[in-house]
Amino acid sequence: MRETRLDTARIRAARRVINPLFLDTPLYRCEALTPNLGCTMSIKLETENPVGSFKARGTEVVTSLLADTGLTAMVCASAGNLGQALAWSGRTRGLGVTVVASRFAPAIKLERIRALDARLELVDGDIEIARERAAAIARYDGIRLVEDSLDIETCEGAATIGLELVDAASSFDAVLIALGGGALATGVGHVLKTLAPDVEVICIQPAGAPAMTHSWHQRRVVTSDSTNTIADAVAGRFPIPAVLSDLLLVADDAILVQEASIVAGMRMLLDHAGLVVEPAAALGIAAILENRDRFAGRHVVTIVCGSNVDLNAHRRWVRTASLG
Repeated sequence: MRETRLDTARIRAARRVINPLFLDTPLYRCEALTPNLGCTMSIKLETENPVGSFKARGTEVVTSLLADTGLTAMVCASAGNLGQALAWSGRTRGLGVTVVASRFAPAIKLERIRALDARLELVDGDIEIARERAAAIARYDGIRLVEDSLDIETCEGAATIGLELVDAASSFDAVLIALGGGALATGVGHVLKTLAPDVEVICIQPAGAPAMTHSWHQRRVVTSDSTNTIADAVAGRFPIPAVLSDLLLVADDAILVQEASIVAGMRMLLDHAGLVVEPAAALGIAAILENRDRFAGRHVVTIVCGSNVDLNAHRRWVRTASLG
């Protein structure tokens, strides 16, 4: 049997270098969602921290290792959340951070990157163009390029969420995971398939950004020319082969959801859980809304992975959901 790039012992060790602010996040049954979804719904909340997403679990591991090498600077491409997390982790360790992002990224994410003292460079294009520019900066300046999902530290940091799920007192049938570059899905999936193999690992991606899901189903890298989704955090076009190989070993399914379902999920999390979340964080709820029979009567966990959303946009979206 093939193995993933991840190592469970390293994942356990990662907990020792991640700031406790990002660990042992809330996991609770959301009783108010159950009647609306037809299943027992538990939430793993990864937003109540200084960067508003799970990403710092990975950047804490990256920067802890970098601090021991003598290098003092790093660069990454980001849709917004990784950049915030790397800036936070780098600043706490005295490391210089450059973040390359699309100038079309949500303004709130760009503002928070700047507020965390990172150097921000904007490109005229999407996350894939930002990745090209970040790689060029790393080569020219001789600094560390942090590549989300490809760098195993980002996956193993995210995998600590899986340890917390396995250690939870209550049992569950399935975990719903937002699928973008793959760090969260491969990390949590690796732990679950190693320590709780009966739990179904289901990855969800917007139909408007389907590259990784198509790649999973076809068992080869499938790229896309463009994306069209409000879920900017998961809108990549070029899956990373090594990450796809890991995903093929740990995911039981990968499904696509429509934009209307994402918005409806955001509205439900607001109305019934009191949570303001970014679109990617509502993908799990969207999957249940589109597949009610599949999840009926089951105990399902969804990882609410980020809350960095422009409030004006959020109001527009949820108002559209209520009108629909």
